[in-house]
Amino acid sequence: MKFSESLKKNRDFQYVYRNGRSFANKYFIMYVLENSQDRNYIGISVSKKVGNSVVRHHLCRIVREIYRLHEDMLNSGLSIVVIARPNAKDVSYKEAESAFLHLVKLHGISHADGEVRN
Repeated sequence: MKFSESLKKNRDFQYVYRNGRSFANKYFIMYVLENSQDRNYIGISVSKKVGNSVVRHHLCRIVREIYRLHEDMLNSGLSIVVIARPNAKDVSYKEAESAFLHLVKLHGISHADGEVRN
């Protein structure tokens, strides 16, 4: 994740929840909030309702990898929080990628040409 940092603190997550816009689909909920910097912040939340620690960590790694591979097509200056829903525990990589990109499209945070834009 060359253009991004992780959201780690609870207050950062709460700020994005309160002030950001959200869209959801079958597998994920995505909150997006513009920030005042040139880099993106990504936070991933997987509840205990989704599964045990192995399942939760696996989903977290999948979402992080999807983000990493598509990070160059996203606009910069965003705080993004992705929440995995309980029925995401059995999702394949391709389905998760499709769901993630669907939410990116709903939020309108990508640029089509794939160039890095500041």
